[in-house]
Amino acid sequence: MKTEAGCYHVPVMLRQTLEALDIKPDGTYVDVTFGGGGHSRAILERLGPQGRLFAFDQDADAAANVPEDDDRITFVMSNFRYLKQWLRYYDVYEVDGILADLGVSSHHFDEAERGFSFREDGPLDMRMNRKARLTAADVVNQYEAGQLADVFYYYGELRQARALAAALVMKREQQPLATVGELVEAVSPVLGRQREKKEMAKVFQALRIEVNQEMTALRDMLDSVHHVLCPGGRLVVLTYHSLEDRLVKNVMRAGNSDGKVETDFYGNRLSFFRPLGGKPLQPTPQEQAENPRSRSAKLRVAERTDVSE
Repeated sequence: MKTEAGCYHVPVMLRQTLEALDIKPDGTYVDVTFGGGGHSRAILERLGPQGRLFAFDQDADAAANVPEDDDRITFVMSNFRYLKQWLRYYDVYEVDGILADLGVSSHHFDEAERGFSFREDGPLDMRMNRKARLTAADVVNQYEAGQLADVFYYYGELRQARALAAALVMKREQQPLATVGELVEAVSPVLGRQREKKEMAKVFQALRIEVNQEMTALRDMLDSVHHVLCPGGRLVVLTYHSLEDRLVKNVMRAGNSDGKVETDFYGNRLSFFRPLGGKPLQPTPQEQAENPRSRSAKLRVAERTDVSE
């Protein structure tokens, strides 16, 4: 297994996530966002010889972090939206815990060639899976103004969505946008100076979500969890923005991503999950200071109930 120094992902809220998973030494667990393997490494340390861990990641870079000398872990290079299908492929029908850290790895932000950060110039890419067809350049150059405005409004929650779309359309009429620098130059005049960095981050968030279809994939994964999590099993999710946090909260509260609570004939709530704790946990001030990536993190935990499917 790689050393801590070789891991490009510092795991957020590690102690809290491990406590939330309530790991059984002989249990079966899934890390649907393997990344640098920080959380998975800690899970393996708590598993016994009979324990199993399935690790999902669609980014080929993550495969380099998989331990070669531990047959308890199975790495699945795939989008986590196919969680149920892949577990069935491996003849696994119930697991004891599922962990999802929905944040973008610092590895992606640090590599300019991936195009995730506005702080470094590079190609407009933003693909988690480099084999995927759609890139950020395709979105900003090919989407109609209305489509672009929707992306910025719904995925970036930006009030200037229409103005941003208009600015991009005007810029690309001169020449197609190909780099991060060209995108930043096109939208900067629309953003307020006092909040430019925060709003620019939202522009990039919106494009990244669209390119990778993140919300659709998250919805698919969450809607399948109850099919593979055993009664009493734990669903542990780290969220970083309101869009994904709302989806996770809905599933844990109502049992579905729409958040519609269903009841039986007697008015009893029907849900596949029971939220544990009140408000979501947040990183300590010390962790926020040491790991800036953790500052917007929220940890939500739910237990699978024995409601029949």
